[in-house]
Amino acid sequence: MDIKLENFNKSNAQEIISFIKRKSKEIGFDRSSHPQTGALLRLLSASKPRGRFLELGTGTGYGAAWLLEGMDDQSKLLSVDCDDKVLSIAREAFIGDKRVELIHENGFVFLKKQEPKSFDIIFADAFPGKYDLINESLNLLKPGGFYIIDDMLPQPFWTEEHTKNLEDVYESLKDLSGVHSVGMSWSSGLVLFVVK
Repeated sequence: MDIKLENFNKSNAQEIISFIKRKSKEIGFDRSSHPQTGALLRLLSASKPRGRFLELGTGTGYGAAWLLEGMDDQSKLLSVDCDDKVLSIAREAFIGDKRVELIHENGFVFLKKQEPKSFDIIFADAFPGKYDLINESLNLLKPGGFYIIDDMLPQPFWTEEHTKNLEDVYESLKDLSGVHSVGMSWSSGLVLFVVK
């Protein structure tokens, strides 16, 4: 029997995903999440009806597309990026989708303005939230909320500095309290936390 588990990781929003991939290639943006990460984001967002979600690092909108695919009509996604060039692709991809608000702002500034316990899921795919302000970000989650960090395995195209940042954050993440966690050597390397 030929069992291909990747068949479970296919998006039902292929038109949007294809648009984002094509536009990303046109501008040379190659830092989108892996499809496996997207499938997990879809599953997690589907588990939180009427949820309030935060994505740190919109990029061109690939991760947001997967989150939106799992979300119900009463859920809301705030997605933040400091690069308006890549954010413009996400704006075009999600035009008319009232569930998403794309925010052009520095993630550090944005995080410091948010209310504690105001999100059900946070997907940290940018320096703020992934390598810095982690405890502050976790404080923004409601009890039972998911915190997802991707790119936790070194990638061949990374600089030495990026790899050092990963090593430092890995050490600090191991010692977090008030959370349950799972590390997954899958996709680009994922760490998930659930706030107790």
